[in-house]
Amino acid sequence: ALDGQNIYNACCTLRIDFSKLVNLNVKYNNDKSRDYTRPDLPSGDGQPTLDPAIAAAFAKETSLLGTFFFNDLCVFRKICFILKLGLPVAAVPGALSPLAIPNAAAAAAAAAAGRVGMPGVSAGSNTVLLVSNLNEEMVTPQSLFTLFGVYGDVQRVKILYNKKDSALIQMADGNQSQLAMSHLNGQKMYGKIIRVTLSKHQTVQLPREGLDDQGLTKDFGNSPLHRFKKPGSKNFQNIFPPSATLHLSNIPPSVAEEDLRTLFANTGGTVKAFKFFQRDHKMALLQMSTVEEAIQALIDLHNYNLGESHHLRVSFSKSTI
Repeated sequence: ALDGQNIYNACCTLRIDFSKLVNLNVKYNNDKSRDYTRPDLPSGDGQPTLDPAIAAAFAKETSLLGTFFFNDLCVFRKICFILKLGLPVAAVPGALSPLAIPNAAAAAAAAAAGRVGMPGVSAGSNTVLLVSNLNEEMVTPQSLFTLFGVYGDVQRVKILYNKKDSALIQMADGNQSQLAMSHLNGQKMYGKIIRVTLSKHQTVQLPREGLDDQGLTKDFGNSPLHRFKKPGSKNFQNIFPPSATLHLSNIPPSVAEEDLRTLFANTGGTVKAFKFFQRDHKMALLQMSTVEEAIQALIDLHNYNLGESHHLRVSFSKSTI
């Protein structure tokens, strides 16, 4: 799951494979090596060995989680644990001695909350996403706008000229970019598993006037298809991960179940189930065979003109049929 992921935004890409070693021999517990089953090992760099009682408690605390998180979350856990023991920061070598505890705890807590996208907590100001491993033969700015638009109002899309399997996508705010990243990273689009990370760029630059970039960059700022422009819109309450079941709305009375089944089958997938809402035939649930097929259908058919001034609205559903 971590192979190919970035430790930092758009850099330090992990490459993970099995080692030929049978055992790992660790002599010291420090920043370069650690045996989590042997908290009594010396640090090897002149620092005093951790007090056995504290070491045992630290080992127990570590085993409860079973895994470590990078950067902010790791710092946050250290602070919480040290405060729980009632110790000063300096009591644990290399913990957070240069930092003042109240400020550090608040900053780490805020950063950790932003990292996991907790409701009501700002995810920061980074609005630009880097999307990689795209199918460069199929992907377009419009298809990225439609898919990422499920999770926020896409402002600009730029497919990179010299690396057409990658694109920059600028969302309306940091919370929306976090939502899109958490829901779409690792999903299949046009047969390829896409990677979504935060970009180091603060904005997506439009091409200079008079410069033809082959339609790789597009400004969607004034698009009428933004889902989240209206404050208090129900769309905010219906944001779900990609699923095989799609929610359809704005269906005109003249369109029957068979019409919609045929329409969605023409996107290249198989329609497994269909159900109109009992009280409102303007809405329906439609289930494709796979999540990938549902993603494809949403890209192809969101805003599709069904006639009678009705443009189909498609989103992912939490329900199944």
